Amino acid sequence: MEIAAKTENIKGMKSTGENISGAEILVRSLIQEGVDTMFGYIGGAIMPVYDALYDYQEELKHFMSRHEQGATHSAQAYARISKKVGVCFTTSGPGATNVITGLADAYLDSTPMVVITGQVASGLLGTDAFQETNMVGLSMPVTKWNYQITKADEIGEIMAKAFYIARSGRPGPVLIDITKDAQIAKAEYNYKKCEGIRSYQAIPKLKQSEIEEAASLINTAKKPLILAGQGILLSGAEKELIEFAEKTQAPVACTLLGLSAFPTNHPLYVGMLGMHGNYGPNMNTNECDVLIAVGMRFDDRVTGDTSKYAKQAKIIHIDIDRSEHNKNIIVDIPVLADAKQALNSLNKLVSGSDRKEWMKTFTDYYQLEFDKVIENQIHSNSDNINMAEVINTLSEETNGEAILCTDVGQHQMTSARYYQFKNPNTLVTSGGLGTMGFGLPAAIGAQVGAPDSAVVSVSGDGGFQMTIQELAVIRQYKLPVKAIVLNNSFLGMVRQWQDLFFDQRFSYTQMDNPDFVKIVDGYGITAKRVSKREDLQAAIKEMLETPGAYFLEVVVETESNVLPMIAPGAAVSEMRLE
Repeated sequence: MEIAAKTENIKGMKSTGENISGAEILVRSLIQEGVDTMFGYIGGAIMPVYDALYDYQEELKHFMSRHEQGATHSAQAYARISKKVGVCFTTSGPGATNVITGLADAYLDSTPMVVITGQVASGLLGTDAFQETNMVGLSMPVTKWNYQITKADEIGEIMAKAFYIARSGRPGPVLIDITKDAQIAKAEYNYKKCEGIRSYQAIPKLKQSEIEEAASLINTAKKPLILAGQGILLSGAEKELIEFAEKTQAPVACTLLGLSAFPTNHPLYVGMLGMHGNYGPNMNTNECDVLIAVGMRFDDRVTGDTSKYAKQAKIIHIDIDRSEHNKNIIVDIPVLADAKQALNSLNKLVSGSDRKEWMKTFTDYYQLEFDKVIENQIHSNSDNINMAEVINTLSEETNGEAILCTDVGQHQMTSARYYQFKNPNTLVTSGGLGTMGFGLPAAIGAQVGAPDSAVVSVSGDGGFQMTIQELAVIRQYKLPVKAIVLNNSFLGMVRQWQDLFFDQRFSYTQMDNPDFVKIVDGYGITAKRVSKREDLQAAIKEMLETPGAYFLEVVVETESNVLPMIAPGAAVSEMRLE
């Protein structure tokens, strides 16, 4: 039977009345859920599934990662960019344990993902068999839901439930552990999409009384401030946020994961919140009279010392997850709702007036930050290139329209500060977990999810070496990913903390790096190194204009710090500029 015809016949069917292997039931279930792309790494305990995939290669594109952690990060980025559920396969034992970091990252950053791990045969469970690991127990704290399948006739129902849970409400990762005998055994093919689960309310019912109370407070505010989090992007509420800001004439600041939810060139945009954010929104958090937090969780990197956080303000917190309300910050009006739904309702009730004086305070703070920090960073007088110069040049050469995937560290904060995101959903970074090695495999997933977009990975020399093997994926599948490594021969963010808070005792942060250009060249990818300022712009332009994949190493200032900074334990209004 032709593959295309075979898969076409199963779409939309609840039952075929035929007995097929559990592995094929799994594959058909993926097709029913609209999956067409997955990432993974084959091994013994998942081999029957991969054998079943052989017959569905036209419908299901599989990208063979070079490490299971890389597969999870690729699936995460694919999910964020494509707005679909990311899918990842791994085998049992070490293959399965290698996905824990990706699950934790997806859990903290609310990324919908279904990870399917192979497991030893059910008769061997609990015997310490070869490559047996209790993945249900291990993954429980870092998944939205998990389940171990031991019978083939369970697969259809469990997979439907897995995808529903992963994508609904506040999204998150789900792990399905499937024993090898369940993959091999035959059962009748039955599949019905899950439309709801008893006792699980994915989208809370909006209370009009909460909206009216919030609108009343907003309409009487003199100095409101909107804090936009990733919930805006997850709910697709970017247009509603712009309308809300313009109706209220309230300034908008974004969290790290909320960046690109609001255009940086909008007159009401005032910058990024948090430890290395912009001076104005951080300082004015403790000056505003009404704080409107939408789709964000008051992370410690945003709040600083919670005992000194926005004590003068009335706080409205819109979030889909009840557990986030009053968890870190006690708020005045908690609104339990999807961000898009809440903003739609608010937009019918809110109004605003001219806030020139309030906006001027942000402009004044920005000018102070520009004079003391930004100007010195993007127009450095140092003999060496500064990270900010690289990102600023990249932003100008891409017009702020590329998809940026970063690792974690100084380069991440510099990217967040100096890249001017023009379009929604164009930053993919590790927020809550802060995973080094995230950037390169994430760029793979982003490029697969948006094949016609320019995708740029930005990494430090430390994080890049954690998942450097994923270059092979870029080569094998001919992905036009552009990868930049900002090489300062240090674990830069840790070195910065040692510099500022540990009396410059630089303990084990200096890196003796290999020749990255030679390594990348070995993967058959065009590679170049730049160390002189006068060569930087031309090199970035060449990278962007060269067809296919490209690697650019930029040798940057060794001991430069990312400023401004809120010191650990300090209040947001105690942000230091130097």
